[in-house]
Amino acid sequence: MSNGQDEMTVCNNRQPINAMTVDVEDYFQVSAFEKIIDREQWDKLACRIEDNTRKILSLFKRHDVQATFFTLGWVAERYPQLVKDIVADGHELACHGQNHIRVTEQTPEQFRADIIQSKRLLEEVSGVAVNGYRAASYSIGASNLWALDVLEEEGFSYSSSIYPVKHDLYGMPDAPRFSFRPTEKGTLIEIPVTTTQIASRNFPCGGGGFFRLYPYALSKWAINRVNKQDNQSTVFYFHPWEIDPEQPKQLGIDMKTRFRHYLNLHKTEARLDRLLGDFNWGTMQQVFIDNDTQTTKN
Repeated sequence: MSNGQDEMTVCNNRQPINAMTVDVEDYFQVSAFEKIIDREQWDKLACRIEDNTRKILSLFKRHDVQATFFTLGWVAERYPQLVKDIVADGHELACHGQNHIRVTEQTPEQFRADIIQSKRLLEEVSGVAVNGYRAASYSIGASNLWALDVLEEEGFSYSSSIYPVKHDLYGMPDAPRFSFRPTEKGTLIEIPVTTTQIASRNFPCGGGGFFRLYPYALSKWAINRVNKQDNQSTVFYFHPWEIDPEQPKQLGIDMKTRFRHYLNLHKTEARLDRLLGDFNWGTMQQVFIDNDTQTTKN
């Protein structure tokens, strides 16, 4: 694997277009809670995914932004109209698996069954083709790159499942920082979440908990740095529960998990509002597939 780029995607005013993405999962479905919330309990809990996702749709509409929604099959089963409205608003629908099971916890056979089920469900509900996939908790890495071959075999054109950082829960720090084809003859493209490199070390700057941790000015600086110094479009992500400070609080979690999950939830929506105005945004399909000038050819 290697990384590189021929030309950065730009819009009409010559400013870079970055990819805005949403991982459509509810607060109780995060991997950090899987030891205290059994999947069999999910249907008994107060779901907040629909209201929070509709707030995001309104926020995107105000800024005239189209984004990619990596959506759980579980959500599509229970909220089909929400999925239809995402597509009706001009956004890209992509797959986040069926029940937010990390790929590291699946055999190749289980993984294949999972993506077949969730892809088919999303397509049947929405009436559009689903071409993109993102693994739960960025759980594709050095130990299970076979998953990328399975994704290609099942008709996906791209994945955004590798995070090229060192982290206690995920990450493949030696992976290319920018979009690449995992195999020379393959067609699938892997599009990692964005990092900025300082002193040969990759630092996250693609959203999620780090967007809530960093001061907004630091996130803005890092994205600008990737756009201008690396000459690359960035991939940014967040979850609907991250704009919901009123979500039910979980008991029995350790201090680290509590800090990571609940930090600055009350600030996220306002920060997103600024971010959407400070940069140009598009879908993963628009930025990386339709204008495929950024992908390393092996």
